[in-house]
Amino acid sequence: MKTVAFIIPPTVELLDLAGPVQVFTEAKIYGMEIDLQFYCYSEAPVSTAGLGFGHIANFKMAKLKAGDFVFVPGMDNDYVNSIPFKAEREFFNWLKECSDQSITVCSICSGAFALGHAGLLKDTECTTHWRRVDALQQQFPRSKVVADILYIKSNNVYTSAGISAGIDLALAILEELKGALFTHKVARGLVVYHRRSGTHKQQSIYLDYRNHINPQIHEVQDYLIDNLSKENDIESLAAMVGMSPRNLSRVFKEKTGSTVLEYLTLLRKEYASTMLNNPEYTIEYIASKCGFKTARQLQRILKK
Repeated sequence: MKTVAFIIPPTVELLDLAGPVQVFTEAKIYGMEIDLQFYCYSEAPVSTAGLGFGHIANFKMAKLKAGDFVFVPGMDNDYVNSIPFKAEREFFNWLKECSDQSITVCSICSGAFALGHAGLLKDTECTTHWRRVDALQQQFPRSKVVADILYIKSNNVYTSAGISAGIDLALAILEELKGALFTHKVARGLVVYHRRSGTHKQQSIYLDYRNHINPQIHEVQDYLIDNLSKENDIESLAAMVGMSPRNLSRVFKEKTGSTVLEYLTLLRKEYASTMLNNPEYTIEYIASKCGFKTARQLQRILKK
């Protein structure tokens, strides 16, 4: 079981912390075995909003292993520039030790400055909140600060832009661990449908076409994902969500930018591409599981 450890520093930004935590909490609801742990390096941390925290174990108590994750959320800028923060050498050394032990170290917003003090940004592409990119580059001249992106992974280090970008970072990590379909389910539970990334160019049929909040269209999309081998005619789909076929076609196109048939074909193509990685599956078997009438039809679709 993987562990995701969150560090709660003084003057923590609440959404920097809560966003990624909620992503992994939702993943647990969908069956992912993951242990969420919380640590601090200074007693009685208080958020920038004035919300305090109860007893939190010190980071020295953490027992992490290769493959685990450590998240450092953002903090108030005055604190980041303060002498007390820069003097937290024991904590910074611990972050470096984590990275050396193949534990992925992640930051949200100004948490990147902690990674910089730990020496983790040397010759490493990284980012932070747009207000702080120049300061990050100036303080850590050997870093390769990238602006105008939401998150980036380099040298076993993840960094992300400010506030809500932590959610995008957590979803990207989840997709790396569990795949696009599982991540779609988590994003759906969080009511996060729009895929946001400055570095992830590859489209995902499971996550794209979801930038809407129409429950009937989401129900149709979810049904199609789970029932690719069925006929899936427009009449049956419309009856399932209490709409006329004509209205479903119109609303589906309006909300997703794609017709029902186009979307279904993309789903089938994606699933077929995944199944082709298994040498035990014949092309005929894959075609039948994906809803294609013949193997030739599947081959023709894959060539496009």
